[in-house]
Amino acid sequence: EVQIVESGGGTVQPGESLRLSCLASGFDFDWTDMSWARQAPGKGPEWISTIALDSSRRYFAPSVEGRFTIFKDMRKNAVYLQMDNLIPEDTGRYYCTTGAYSTVIQSEGTQVTVSS
Repeated sequence: EVQIVESGGGTVQPGESLRLSCLASGFDFDWTDMSWARQAPGKGPEWISTIALDSSRRYFAPSVEGRFTIFKDMRKNAVYLQMDNLIPEDTGRYYCTTGAYSTVIQSEGTQVTVSS
């Protein structure tokens, strides 16, 4: 059974940073591309980043390119999303997902609110 637990969300002011963590189990993590998606109130899920299974490639949505980065710790079955220079439009619930460009939500996510 796939189990994903996200943490690290919070309320910050514009320009600040957050690092989200995702701990995963129940599937072959070493052979799985991992992604982050987010969902703003009243909107559908939005893909924001993918990291290849061996961390050799990283992809970002234009809305976060240059501000977010993604990395993976295979020893811990963990994926992280470093978010810098946050803006109000980044507000939403963030989810760790399995697969490239995936917006299939299998977990509870973690809330990020950017507000002055």
